[in-house]
Amino acid sequence: MKVTVLQENLSRGLSTVSRAVSSRTTLPVLSNILIATDEGRLRLSATNLELGITCWIGAKIEEEGSTTVPARTLSDLVSTMPDPQVSLSLDTRTQTLNLRSGSSTNDIKGIDAQEFPPLPVPDFENAIQLNVADFKEMIQQVAFAASTDEARPVLMGVLVTVDKDIVTMAAADGFRLSVRKATLSSPVAQPVSAIIPARALQELARIASDVEQTIQMVMPKGRGQVVFRVKDAELISQLIDGTFPDYQQIIPRNHKSRTLVPTAALLKACKQAEIFAREGTNVVRLNIKSSGDLQPAEVEISAFSEETGSNETIVEATVDGIPLLIAFNVKFLREVLEVIKSPNVAIETSASNAPGVVKPVGDDNFLHVIMPMHLG
Repeated sequence: MKVTVLQENLSRGLSTVSRAVSSRTTLPVLSNILIATDEGRLRLSATNLELGITCWIGAKIEEEGSTTVPARTLSDLVSTMPDPQVSLSLDTRTQTLNLRSGSSTNDIKGIDAQEFPPLPVPDFENAIQLNVADFKEMIQQVAFAASTDEARPVLMGVLVTVDKDIVTMAAADGFRLSVRKATLSSPVAQPVSAIIPARALQELARIASDVEQTIQMVMPKGRGQVVFRVKDAELISQLIDGTFPDYQQIIPRNHKSRTLVPTAALLKACKQAEIFAREGTNVVRLNIKSSGDLQPAEVEISAFSEETGSNETIVEATVDGIPLLIAFNVKFLREVLEVIKSPNVAIETSASNAPGVVKPVGDDNFLHVIMPMHLG
């Protein structure tokens, strides 16, 4: 293998794939990145057997070939190279990759590419076409609500369903639920339903640039995998086996109080409350006060900690329904407010011990359910 590439492109390609490198593994080759020539370009691949990322970068290829080299060594080295151009040449007998850049010469010991796990080459002919901007926003508004508890693997994933021209994502961790819908440009022939690891979707959002128009998605039959393709990269993930909870049962069907609040003001109040709440039980209290004699409606947001003190912020609101005192996990409330784009947000509540629903005003495609906390 003899290849010349731009240092900037190689560095960007390595940062794209390196998030799939296995950090804890008994197989040394999984700590490596596969470097291979591929139809006039250089292909970089990494996998931890659950997640695989491949990307292609432009290169001048003099000799075909492939090898695998330690990911961290290669990434750290390339980021410090002095010249805009990097020359790579492989000694196949010793599997040593030589990198030259300006006056710098380096040899990295590798492992034969034959030992690298093969990544599937899927057929994208009938792929589902997803709008990049919409899909990235969906991931942002849903994936954060997935569980990080390995005891319940199903909840570590995002349920993705596609029916006709509607794609829906849902994630829950037992304390909150996020649901987001979007419309596809063209309907699918067959309904699709799969639980995709939240981490895989977050990586996809990271590598899909806004310059691209579409993400292609396929699920090769019988493999238990999903493959996403963007312009110069592919992401492959194992699907999570199991049955996702019937989240429709969790969504309250009615409410006794609907409170409209400016999103930015409520978010700021929650961030202040969290400074105090995080030292104790993470509880933020929302005292929803409907308008009375000469009194405008408002929400009083407060938090208390025996160690640090207390905080109280009053935000003007429009309240339709009964006044109510309810408590939430302040981190959960802040996280959902951070992903809502609309200027105003609606909080729908029924009782202090019933779930609250958070929705962007003027957007029916997103809703978030939060379980209440004990008022104490």
